Amino acid sequence: MKFQLRKCPQCKKYTLKDDCPQCNIKTATVHPAKYSPDDKYARYRIKDKYKED
Repeated sequence: MKFQLRKCPQCKKYTLKDDCPQCNIKTATVHPAKYSPDDKYARYRIKDKYKED
């Protein structure tokens, strides 16, 4: 997405660009994944969430 907010994992600055202007590393999106009622992987995500280390 072109207009989604992104965050640099190293310096923690927010930007709209794919690369951080200060660190020059890839930024990550801060938005959650889209909800789908027919989520095929929900059972795996829930199972992983409660997995003991």
